[in-house]
Amino acid sequence: MKVEQITEPLAYHGEGPVWSEAWGGLRWLDMLAGDVLSLAPDGTVARRHVDKVVAAVRPRRRGGAVIAVERGFALEDADGTVTLMDPLWSDGDVRMNEGGCDPDGRFYCGSMAYDQREGAAAMHRLDPDRSTAVVLDGLTISNGLEWSPDGGRAFYADTATERIDVFDYDRERGLTGRRTFAAVPGSNPDGLTVDSEGGVWVALYDGGAVHRYAPDGTLDEVVELPVSKTTACTFGGPRLDRLFITTSREHLDPGAEPQAGALFACTPGVTGVPVREFAG
Repeated sequence: MKVEQITEPLAYHGEGPVWSEAWGGLRWLDMLAGDVLSLAPDGTVARRHVDKVVAAVRPRRRGGAVIAVERGFALEDADGTVTLMDPLWSDGDVRMNEGGCDPDGRFYCGSMAYDQREGAAAMHRLDPDRSTAVVLDGLTISNGLEWSPDGGRAFYADTATERIDVFDYDRERGLTGRRTFAAVPGSNPDGLTVDSEGGVWVALYDGGAVHRYAPDGTLDEVVELPVSKTTACTFGGPRLDRLFITTSREHLDPGAEPQAGALFACTPGVTGVPVREFAG
C-alpha cells in the first residue's frame, strides 16, 4: 500500500494524530517540543506550544480539548484557553506518553520513564469531574490505546512487551481480563487505532511500517513507509477513509532519513470510527 507525504518533516517526534470535525480536521503532536500541530484544508500547518511535553489530545464535548502533558493533564476551553491541572507525580524522570478516551467519556494516558526502565510507568484516568485514578501500574512504555467499534474491548500496547493486548471493558469494572491479541516479536508497537470492521492498525517504531491485524489477531495488511520511526496512526478525512501516520526523527543522525518527522497518509479501503470525546 502506497503512502503519500502530506507535510514537510516539521516534527522532531511526531505523535498522537486525531481527527475531529469539531476542530475542522487533524491535530497531532510534536511531543517533545510540547506543541500541538493542526492541518488546515489548504495543507498549511499551525503550531501551538502547550507545555514541556504533550503526550495525547482528544476533543471535549463542550468544545476545546483535553491534553496529557508531561506529568498530568490540561484542559483547553472552546476559546483556546489552556489550564494546566496539578501534576500527578513529582518524579521528573517519568513523563506521559500516549492515551485516549473510553466510550463513557473518560480520558486515559499512560506514562514511561525517560530512560525506559522496566515497570516505572502507569496508566492514569481523568474523569469528567476532574478526579483521577491509576488504572494500570508496573508498565514500561505505555503506548497505543483504543476501543473496539462496539466499545466492549480495548486494545493496548506496552511497547516493551512486543505485543498488542486486549481488555474487556465496561463502565463499572473498567479494563479487565488482559490477554494477548497479537504478538509482534522483534518489533516496537507504538500508537494504534481501530477501524469500523474491528481491525487494529499499529505503528511499529523502528519498523518503518503500520500493520493491520484482523479482529481475530491475524496480520492481514502492511503499510510501508520511507522512514523507520513510525509512531502512531488515525483515520480521518470527511469520510474517515484516510489513514494518517505520524513519524519521528528522534535519535537519528543529522541528514539521515530526510523525510522523518513528516506526516504521511494512505487510503486503506476501510473506514475508521469517530473519535471518542472527553465528557468533562
